[in-house]
Amino acid sequence: MVGAVVYPLSGTADLARIEAPVTFKAYLLCGFAAFGGIFFGYDTGWMSGVLGMPYFITLYTGLEYNYETGQPVDVPRTEFGLPSSMKSLMTSILSCGTFFGALIAGDVADFLGRRPTIIIGCLVFCVGCVLEIISTNQEVLFVMGRLVSGVGVGFISAIIILYMAEVAPRKVRGALVSGYQFCITLGILLANCVTYASSNRNDTGSYRIPVGVQFLWAIILGIGLFILPESPRFHVMKGKIDLAAKSLSQVRGQSLDSDYIKDELAEIVANHEYEMQVIPQTSYIGSWMACFQGSIRKGNSNLRRTLLGAGMQMMQQLTGINFIFYFGTTFFQQLGTIQNPFFISLVTTLVNVLSTPVSFFAVEKLGRRVLLNWGGVGMVITQFIVAIVGVTEGRPEANNDAAVKVMIAFICIYIFCFASTWGPVGWVIIGECFPLPIRSRGVGISTASNWFWNCIIAVITPYMVGNSPGSANLGPRVFFLWGSLCIGSTIFAYFLVPEMKGLTLEQIDTMMEETTPRKSRGWEPTTTFAAQMGRVRDGKGSATHQEFAPEP
Repeated sequence: MVGAVVYPLSGTADLARIEAPVTFKAYLLCGFAAFGGIFFGYDTGWMSGVLGMPYFITLYTGLEYNYETGQPVDVPRTEFGLPSSMKSLMTSILSCGTFFGALIAGDVADFLGRRPTIIIGCLVFCVGCVLEIISTNQEVLFVMGRLVSGVGVGFISAIIILYMAEVAPRKVRGALVSGYQFCITLGILLANCVTYASSNRNDTGSYRIPVGVQFLWAIILGIGLFILPESPRFHVMKGKIDLAAKSLSQVRGQSLDSDYIKDELAEIVANHEYEMQVIPQTSYIGSWMACFQGSIRKGNSNLRRTLLGAGMQMMQQLTGINFIFYFGTTFFQQLGTIQNPFFISLVTTLVNVLSTPVSFFAVEKLGRRVLLNWGGVGMVITQFIVAIVGVTEGRPEANNDAAVKVMIAFICIYIFCFASTWGPVGWVIIGECFPLPIRSRGVGISTASNWFWNCIIAVITPYMVGNSPGSANLGPRVFFLWGSLCIGSTIFAYFLVPEMKGLTLEQIDTMMEETTPRKSRGWEPTTTFAAQMGRVRDGKGSATHQEFAPEP
């Protein structure tokens, strides 16, 4: 204990003072951290375009293409493309890597910290990009690059959400974490712009340029993370209270001796003490098994939270949104009714970007549950309309341009419904629902669930809509499936997702213990964890609880 700096850990019973006022600095910190969504979105976007590039198709199939006429040679336009099996493998292997990356990231984040884990993810991602670029017609090398890149994206996608949820102020946490989804949409748009510009090149630059641009995102995020502070909640978990105070001071824009910093830190520590009584740390295996402890009927049990987080990400993927962004270009090509599939894909991604900022306001004003429920209803209606029009007046033989425009319009409305609701709120929920002792692993499991179902969709979708031998060639009928699955997503949100708007991460723990999801909107905190654990200052400012001296 010699040389240790004693930092006061007495807090307040005043619910209005357990967090400092929101500052512009907090917006900047979380805004930059959200930049990690660029990785996710850009990789989703460029793969869709590359799969439809004439040079890339020729490289891997041998089918010839006349660049002067803009038509394939000796094969119909609708049959000029990669086999369903190749599209499935090249697309889904990234999600396989991200699945394992997200799980591993939880351990690394608890051992090294949130910041170093994200930086490691950037480095791994760059290695994968190199493998993708140096491949020519070597399918194995390209697929290996996609796998390695996926591990890096898994690190980043899981821990960015964890980091943002832990440093964002409660009043704007939903809006700031929604910024991650906005960056995903922005990444998809940038990827589509790049692939649109390089799609008609008759050389390796057609696909190497979109892949190479990804290095820029890795460099920006990796360097920036050296500047950002570590999560104060990570330091609390490690018992480094002085470092936690310094980090909290940085992210809140307050001086180290501010009462706001003292009160919020005391609340975090008191909550951690309470959670450690409920979730004691044992062995390595035990720390993972803790995520599955408790009864599924109990609202605040770890098992219930894990199923909520993993289920939320599963339902988000089953809305079918990544069908549009992974296979939109090739799907529009196969329909045979759209003249410029690359341009339409660019339009859909632009709608995605412009729709997401709606959630910045709505997620804090209306709440998480309202957005999920109404967004789900909107997706069900629009997808069934697309399917019905597609199998009637939207068929190629009907030659009905108006029907095709209706399909495109309702696909765009469907994207709006997702991008303003389920897209961002899905990430907000998993960042908020776990207690500190299992938060990194819980977020890792939830993110891995996202990538697992992402992988499943990437594997099976080419066979569902492809027109190569062995494929179902569903065409627009696939929207009947996505619409039906959206019904399930809406039911899930209504019965199982609680309202977390305006609460601290610590207050969410209490809310989930005391009320049900459907009644959670009316729940309000009545006491602080500092008061509950006996860490409240008296009227003269002295502590009623022994001060804490961290380990030297």
